[in-house]
Amino acid sequence: MTEGWKTLMAEAEALLKVSKHFDGVQKINSCMELFETEVGGSGSRILKEPNEFLADVMPTLSEEQKTALRSMYEVRGDLLFGLGALKRAETEYGCAAVLDPGSEELKAKRAKVVAANSASMAPGADKKVPVSVLTGFLGSGKTTLLNHILQANHGKRIAVIENEFGEVGIDDSLVKAGSLASEENIVEMNNGCICCTVRGDLIAGLKKLIKNSQKSGRLLDGVLIETTGLADPAPVAQTFFADDYVQQHMRLDGILTLVDAAHIIQHLDDEKPEGVENEAVEQIAFADRILLNKCDLVDGEEQLAEVERRIRAINGKVPIKRTTNSEVEMDYILGIRGFSLDKIMEMDDAFLEDGHDHQHDNRVSSVGIDVPGEVVQQKLNQWISWLLKEKGVDLFRSKGVLAVKGMKEKFVFQAIHMLFANSQEGAWGEDEEKRCKMIFIGKNLDREELTSGFMACMAKI
Repeated sequence: MTEGWKTLMAEAEALLKVSKHFDGVQKINSCMELFETEVGGSGSRILKEPNEFLADVMPTLSEEQKTALRSMYEVRGDLLFGLGALKRAETEYGCAAVLDPGSEELKAKRAKVVAANSASMAPGADKKVPVSVLTGFLGSGKTTLLNHILQANHGKRIAVIENEFGEVGIDDSLVKAGSLASEENIVEMNNGCICCTVRGDLIAGLKKLIKNSQKSGRLLDGVLIETTGLADPAPVAQTFFADDYVQQHMRLDGILTLVDAAHIIQHLDDEKPEGVENEAVEQIAFADRILLNKCDLVDGEEQLAEVERRIRAINGKVPIKRTTNSEVEMDYILGIRGFSLDKIMEMDDAFLEDGHDHQHDNRVSSVGIDVPGEVVQQKLNQWISWLLKEKGVDLFRSKGVLAVKGMKEKFVFQAIHMLFANSQEGAWGEDEEKRCKMIFIGKNLDREELTSGFMACMAKI
């Protein structure tokens, strides 16, 4: 067993030398857990409760073991310092200093952490592009907020990465990029959920944005990632530490979670199968800012206060702002330096472990429809009314961009459970093919029923 942790220690030191901090953390964690087993401990206390672990085992350690453990804590401190977890790095150096109180090197490293912590709070502390992650359960108002940001008069050059859960892309039709986000600065990912199957695509998308901005000489002021409503923020956030190129050029500025005041409690209370995380809970737990949205749809202060109480039970100190139509001051959400790796590690000590898995509820799926032609509005209205009344509890989100017979404009339909709204968004082009796109996301969906019901609304050619 001794050889096992010694090999891992050597690998961690080698990765530290070439600044592979995330990979190095994987090695040093495994190394220290093996060492803990060797000296009679268990439960990863060596990592989770380092001071208590030291107090318990110090009297029984040989001098050789003390020297080895001192090096482990120092290396782990160096790796976490490289990732920006300054508070936790200082803890590791402190543990190393307990084992080697006279070390000037450790004193210097602890002083360096204090200095870095002060410097990190200064304006313009680094040249990395700040990235904001917009998260929130289906229908909470993420695309509306994205549009507010893109069209606001803040003078910033902002790029967008958007991710949809579903077979048919709808959101690209709903995002109004304005003059601040040009075509090369919008990256769409429609082939899976950003938090699991397409994390490699997210890394590729971020790299593409960096390289495009460097090539054009038009440097980015920020990047917005709009996740699907079913995304767990943890693996998305981990991306900014797991990839060296991304870590060198970008920093996670904050996780912004939109909460639908009218529907959030039923999603928080949704019983999930064993091993499946509740995404609505995770999105609140990881939030650096919360926008309690759609307050106009809630019956009074008492219900809003109850929603806030439920939020505080999950994330006690997060700033909450009540909003309607996702309207918020830009300085509440951009350039906030709200994300703290130290804070996340306190909440989820497995955050930096590679393979931080997210398992979706397999009862939740999407049904997409994309067909040429036009719908008859009266038939559509009748069918949608029936559908939302009968299936609304299980229909988390429905949205579509439709061609309606006799209507020159594109007809946009959006619903959350039984609440729905529609609007007309720009005329069809003279040479543009008229198509109908719909996406339904929910629990226990019947594909045949949804598809045949919609097709019955189509105008006969």
